[in-house]
Amino acid sequence: MAELEIHHEGNESDPTGKAVGVLAAVLAVLLAVVTIQAHRTHTAAIMHKSTANDQWSYYQANSIKLHTVEIGENLLAVLDAKGDAADKARGRFEDQRKKYEAQKDEQQEKAKQSDEASEGDEHRALRYDVGEGLLEIALVLSSLYFISRKKMFPVMGVIAGLAGAVIAISGLLI
Repeated sequence: MAELEIHHEGNESDPTGKAVGVLAAVLAVLLAVVTIQAHRTHTAAIMHKSTANDQWSYYQANSIKLHTVEIGENLLAVLDAKGDAADKARGRFEDQRKKYEAQKDEQQEKAKQSDEASEGDEHRALRYDVGEGLLEIALVLSSLYFISRKKMFPVMGVIAGLAGAVIAISGLLI
């Protein structure tokens, strides 16, 4: 049986190509990690914002209840109501006033904390997004070596990749 020998052009050893291939793989892994972290941080920001919205709604509800108590107190004062029923109503209104004022302040504080947490998450997510973009650019630049065989592309890819990694890591520090 005759042996068939197939020759492929460009099959020669290319140590730079192998190094660039490994670089591209490392950049792809870093890109995946930063992308996942960016998505998780955006989700956390949305969850905190949703909690803040709920807290603000509860705050508003307590404000409305407090206003209703004030209307009741004002009606008793305007009508100059007297007697046991009016005194009981005044006592009930006073208890409700204290309750709603305390709840309102507590809900306002919780809402502010959730708003701050959401803003912090968004600042972190922005760092991850910028890092992600630079890592994507680094991966593309490094891959251009295989088309052009010019070493400047992987060098620019390393620079963009380092910048992206540093910016993404800075998201952990915020």
